[in-house]
Amino acid sequence: MFNTNGISHVTIDADFCVVGGGLAGLCAAIAAARGGSRVVLMHERPVLGGNASSEIRMWICGAKGENNRATGIVEELELENYYRNPEKNYYLWDSVLFEKAKAEKNLTLLLNCSCLDADTQNGKIRSVTGWQMTTQSKITVTAFYFADCSGDSVLAPLTGADFRFGRESADEFHEKIGVTVEDAKTMGMSCLIQGRLTDKKHTFIPPEGIIRMTPEMIRLRKPRLYMSAENFWYLELGGDRDSIRDTESTRDELIALALGMWDYIKNSGEVEKADYWDLEFLGFLPGKRESRRMMGPYLMTQNDVLAGGKFEDTVGFGGWPLDDHPPEGFYHPGDPNFCITPPSPYGIPFRVLYSRNVENLFFAGRNISMTHAAMSSSRVMATCAILGEAIGEAANLAREFHLTPAGVGEKIRLLQARLMKNGCFLPYLRREIPDAVLHATLIGEATDDALNRLRNGADRNNHTYGEEEQGCTLPLGKPVIYRFDTPLFVESVHLAFDSDLDRNTLPGDIIERQHSMRSNFYPDSPVMFVPKTLIRSYTLSGIDEAGKEILIDKQEDFHNFIKNIPVGCKLRELRFLPIATWGEGENVHLFSFDFC
Repeated sequence: MFNTNGISHVTIDADFCVVGGGLAGLCAAIAAARGGSRVVLMHERPVLGGNASSEIRMWICGAKGENNRATGIVEELELENYYRNPEKNYYLWDSVLFEKAKAEKNLTLLLNCSCLDADTQNGKIRSVTGWQMTTQSKITVTAFYFADCSGDSVLAPLTGADFRFGRESADEFHEKIGVTVEDAKTMGMSCLIQGRLTDKKHTFIPPEGIIRMTPEMIRLRKPRLYMSAENFWYLELGGDRDSIRDTESTRDELIALALGMWDYIKNSGEVEKADYWDLEFLGFLPGKRESRRMMGPYLMTQNDVLAGGKFEDTVGFGGWPLDDHPPEGFYHPGDPNFCITPPSPYGIPFRVLYSRNVENLFFAGRNISMTHAAMSSSRVMATCAILGEAIGEAANLAREFHLTPAGVGEKIRLLQARLMKNGCFLPYLRREIPDAVLHATLIGEATDDALNRLRNGADRNNHTYGEEEQGCTLPLGKPVIYRFDTPLFVESVHLAFDSDLDRNTLPGDIIERQHSMRSNFYPDSPVMFVPKTLIRSYTLSGIDEAGKEILIDKQEDFHNFIKNIPVGCKLRELRFLPIATWGEGENVHLFSFDFC
């Protein structure tokens, strides 16, 4: 007999509890779970992805420039989306994120669960408690380590963690983006719209209370529906209010603004073929750009960004412009944003990813330890995602060696090595290659120089490695072979493939190619596919001590850019055989084939 009386209260024990399931929190949780930690991911919404989800629909942006795409788990997610969701359906995208989380046996996913309390003793979090509205349950999670990836830094007021809010004065850090006197203003939030161009007419009767567009309002914000870059990001309000406490009233005004823009599109007579446009999506959950920013032992400034962020403890990177929005948003009479182009990529240090006064608290996302000006670049989601993966790996190290987050900084080289092994790019750094790999005989149908690039520790081309090619082009159907003078114990093999970071092999214009999802929909919107440069099928085999060939790994319809394959035996020979790519050529471009 079911008990339907009262409110249940459940307790879950974990190693690592992540609050917030946007891309930063999702990547943190997956990374930690894959590393062996017992992870709980508490997220207040029914779908994962935060600003990238179907509820909000902001694009995943990151570092600008050639070969600067964020990799690691976020690239895995985007490649899975190309494979599973070629028509860029947002609900399938939601399902990709959901299934990646559910696939991790060490990860407990708490959706529809809003964090509302924390037990902190002597500067250390003991537990957090959430309310799960679907089950009418209080859920308390006890853990050794916690991460705030909530965007709004909900754990700051709940735990006493130090944070900042608003804009610093230009004098405090001598930043170009700054105000004369510091204030509590932020960038605003947006409720987005999306349209679909159809072959029949659609009417739009505007509701009462919409914000009607005037010539002055629309002057610098005219919709460009026939350009794929139009995602209505400038429908923005709330930075001149409290971007947390005033969210509900700001949301009401944003909906009136969004419907006012759609009324302009449909009924002003200024938009070509307006009758044939239908409203595909109206967001009722605001996408936020800025609120509380946690304070770590280091505060990264705009000057660090412009200097290239060359830190000893780099664990991630950015490269989006310093992209500041006026607090008034849509009502600002001038341009809707102000940009400064930084070096791309620039490094982001580990010291901005954990609390300076709460002993076991990590954070990642738009709430990291940066000034308002620096955060205007780092806040974009691809950057947030790779920082999330960094704290997930850091939590594993903390668990393994019984360290605080600050203590993990003493093992920064190990943290960097693990991140790079799993496909995370760190500017100017390469994976360390064992001597056994460097001294082994490497055979294949390419020049010695080209083959040796397969063991140079670089898993992509990037200008921080120089302008030289870092990979090797190999014929399909021909193996690459390591031969050892005496049998050698091989623990694992590392393979890095070319996922076409600039997406040059995908169809459509540059916006369609660069973004895994789209804003507006057209009859001729291209159907996507897995980048053609990526390996599709291969085998990895070896010759054991007895001279017997053993199959180590075989893949068909493979669509990831990185693979670490356990081996765990002595071999006389190790051979990789590329069979097919997702394109039609006779060659494959491979960045790494090495082992430890």
